[in-house]
Amino acid sequence: MTSRPHFKVALAGLVLLVALGVVWWRGAAGTDDAGPPMHVAVMPSAPSAGAGNASAVEPPPSASTGPREEIPMPGCWDGLAALDRSATMESLHAAVAAAIQARDTALVAYLQERLTELVGQDPDRALQLVDWAVKAAPPEPAIYLEALKAAPAVRHPRVTEKLVSVAEDKSLATPDRASALDALETQHRFTPETRGRLKAIAMDDSADSAAWVATRTLGRVMKEDYERTGTYAPYWKDLLDIGTTSDDTAVRLLALEMPSYSDPLLDSDSIDALAKVMRTDKERDVREMAAFRLAVTEDPKKALEAYRAAFDGEHDLCVRWAFLRFAVRAAGADALPLVEEFARKDPRLRQDALDFKALYATGTTDFARIWLGKKEHHDCVVEEGAPH
Repeated sequence: MTSRPHFKVALAGLVLLVALGVVWWRGAAGTDDAGPPMHVAVMPSAPSAGAGNASAVEPPPSASTGPREEIPMPGCWDGLAALDRSATMESLHAAVAAAIQARDTALVAYLQERLTELVGQDPDRALQLVDWAVKAAPPEPAIYLEALKAAPAVRHPRVTEKLVSVAEDKSLATPDRASALDALETQHRFTPETRGRLKAIAMDDSADSAAWVATRTLGRVMKEDYERTGTYAPYWKDLLDIGTTSDDTAVRLLALEMPSYSDPLLDSDSIDALAKVMRTDKERDVREMAAFRLAVTEDPKKALEAYRAAFDGEHDLCVRWAFLRFAVRAAGADALPLVEEFARKDPRLRQDALDFKALYATGTTDFARIWLGKKEHHDCVVEEGAPH
């Protein structure tokens, strides 16, 4: 009986030795492709000596032929700890400039996060970022405005107004105007006045990429407001106007796509506008997107009539296929008579009609499940956001 305690002591000693061996092996081992850790100073200076020594450790011979494990080593920037302890808007501003000059994207990303933290809910600091963005050369404006976008202060009325004013300023470079619009995407809602101003940018033929970003911003804030309050109709009216009247194909397409990310039930009045797009827009992608948008509506019967009215005048197979499948999405099994009609008019859609008829015959009603069982018979690119 006296040997059991000695056995326990011996066993514990063995476990300790194994654990120490694992720690030593992990610390000493390295991988062939790992390379040394990164050393870039916040301000120009020499690399850390301690970090340099760590990268020079050679793996033991016994570990060179088998799998090896390495504990990741973080990047090291001289002076970063001191900067963090006494960070101000001005010191971070200077550090960003130095990091850009050194082409250190990892450090730029870190400093951008620190700027967001420092701004917090302070509108004056937020406006300082906007001022720097307006006066700086690329890529600094995008860095400052991206930092502002993540800070709560971006939703302060003074800051929102300033960003909209920057976005409207045609004397600024288009990418800078687009960055100001992008910074507005984290708003919880837009007032009617702000929506109108962004819509005007979206409709401006001379705004180039800023028009596209203005459209996206309207759509993303619509999603936010809809999820918070159930409000989408005012935004959708603006987007529908953009989608039916803009001269820029990409802008029209995006305007009709944006509700896809929250999928509100469209009102009956929207069907008429979308039906016109399906019949008259000169771009195939836009006609398909209108068909997709029409599939989520509170009036499926009216949607089916819109698909029927557009079908005969459409000669592109891919758009006709879009009318058929989104009619099914809109009305489920109730769309099968229309699907049969489409297949009679265009035999290329015959197999699709047979597929949908067989799938609904199984008793499945959920369109997502129906679509999973549907075979693809056409070489058509499915628009972004659509089920595929």
